[in-house]
Amino acid sequence: METLEQFRTAARAWLDANVARRPDRHDHVVWGEGSDSVALFKNLAYEEEKAHIDALRRWVATKADAGFANVSWEPQWGGRGLHPSYERAFAEEEQAYTVPEPHESVGITTHLIAPTIRAMGTEAQKQRFLRPMLRTDEMWCQLFSEPGAGSDLAGVATRAVRDGDEWVIDGQKVWTSGAQYADWGYVLCRTDPDVAKHKGLTAFIVPMAAPGVEVRPLRQMTGGSSFNEVFFTDVRVGDDFRLGEVGAGWLVALTTLSFERNASTGALSTGMSRRLVALAQHLGVAGDPVHRQALARAYTADVLLELTARRATAKLNAGETPGPEGSIAKLSWTEAIRLYADVASSLLGPRLVADAGEWGTYAWSELVLGIAGYRVAGGTDEVQRNIIGERVLGLPGEPRTDRITAGRDAPR
Repeated sequence: METLEQFRTAARAWLDANVARRPDRHDHVVWGEGSDSVALFKNLAYEEEKAHIDALRRWVATKADAGFANVSWEPQWGGRGLHPSYERAFAEEEQAYTVPEPHESVGITTHLIAPTIRAMGTEAQKQRFLRPMLRTDEMWCQLFSEPGAGSDLAGVATRAVRDGDEWVIDGQKVWTSGAQYADWGYVLCRTDPDVAKHKGLTAFIVPMAAPGVEVRPLRQMTGGSSFNEVFFTDVRVGDDFRLGEVGAGWLVALTTLSFERNASTGALSTGMSRRLVALAQHLGVAGDPVHRQALARAYTADVLLELTARRATAKLNAGETPGPEGSIAKLSWTEAIRLYADVASSLLGPRLVADAGEWGTYAWSELVLGIAGYRVAGGTDEVQRNIIGERVLGLPGEPRTDRITAGRDAPR
């Protein structure tokens, strides 16, 4: 097996032959050059966002064909079977090149649902779906949240009723990222309303073009439509599209959530503090002691996010099971973006609320408006604090009686 340095050398040679280098590695911000967007959620028209996703998909497929995508996966699924450190090494090298920016629809497909199917799917499901997923030939969405369930994922009400060799699905999901671009969905349903709510759930694979599936984009206050509500009316899927055992949907969902929280640790260090420093310099207040202290806090947040990401990667590289880093990283990230928003608001004042066409100023409003969504996505801040308190610090759990509540009686 080639050494890590040999792999890096080969990766750089391949990247040099296939894509242009960036003029800089985002180590500094050149005021007025490039995009000034710091949006947490895309604010694009449908065709514009689809074009971005399609460009990213072509790049992922190009990497996959050359053996540089998902290099830690088994060769039978298009990987190289290498240590996860090689995956990280390629990602680090790739940062020096002009490649399409990440998009959550692609990340959901390749980093959340694909590993869930690898872990929980049947051999037939793996053979059918994994390669197309990892090349992004087919796109997926995750159908968990519901209007009445809030953060209580086990309280979902979408029903799946067995009819011979098929299941009939009825219900509604909400906050589904990328559903308008997805070919397939992975949906959590209630199949037994009479048992404890955590035990009466089952997961299914659903073609998004199936009769009875309706996707309605939700307009965000930032202007984009990253999320959707999805309705199921008498949607039929075969039992071979069931993911995991009947009644084991909670285990399948937890598997996905563990991938979601730990995947987020890989891209947390945003370099946002550099943008804030550039903003302060542009406004001529970088020497103000109060602003300098705020900028120092933002820089510290950047460093801590990077260290948390490295800690999670080190555990994976050592072959250890991901621990609390996912929840810690998620909570650290939402706390950090609130800090970034506070610093930007203090620097900008009225420039934050009125678009005067000035580069790098009003653009910060999209980050400010997106914070509420990020505090909910992937598990709310309150849920993450409970996980850290109970499972990491060993504190007494909150008094709960709902674990024995039947699914039909779960509060909504």
